[in-house]
Amino acid sequence: MAAEQSSMHFYLNWAKERIDEMDATLASLEAKATQLQADCKPKANQLMEELQELRSEFQAVVKKHADAGEAAWQRARTQLEASWNDFEARLKTYIDTVGPQVEQQQATFRSLADAQLKAWRKTADNLREAAATVTAARRVEIDAALKHMKADASEAEARLQKLKQAGSESWSAFGAALAESRKAFDRANQAAWDALKRAVPPNA
Repeated sequence: MAAEQSSMHFYLNWAKERIDEMDATLASLEAKATQLQADCKPKANQLMEELQELRSEFQAVVKKHADAGEAAWQRARTQLEASWNDFEARLKTYIDTVGPQVEQQQATFRSLADAQLKAWRKTADNLREAAATVTAARRVEIDAALKHMKADASEAEARLQKLKQAGSESWSAFGAALAESRKAFDRANQAAWDALKRAVPPNA
């Protein structure tokens, strides 16, 4: 049972990280909406509605599977990944629509970077809490995974902070950095919860 729980933790953390990024994106775009030029406002507003709808659909699927087993989550993740890819594509279209507004791009990037770093910290805290229920003899691998996660988080933070301070960068550079950090998060998240699953007896 506990092993199944660790798998659910992985999927929930994965989904929550995406929702946090979606929320950060929408908040950032809404904050700058009044500064848009009149000629691009109708298209930008339409894209904003599409982004909000995708975010709502994504969260609805996550809520539906909140207590589901691993097999159901694996199926749901395929659907969620497609929704996430749609969200990213719409965001790129939005950025292209509003044109070279560097301040908007930087503000959105900063919001997304902060959401990612928050997800790293939250996942590490969750893992630490879950590991506390495991006997000392079985904690070695979990502690190692947690240490590795912290190191990866520090690397990701350093890369994102460097880009934050670099001044004007293209959205493709921002997007590539965020994607790299997101992949590192997914790998660390998977490794950590796999370590917990191995540390917990199947009948626990």
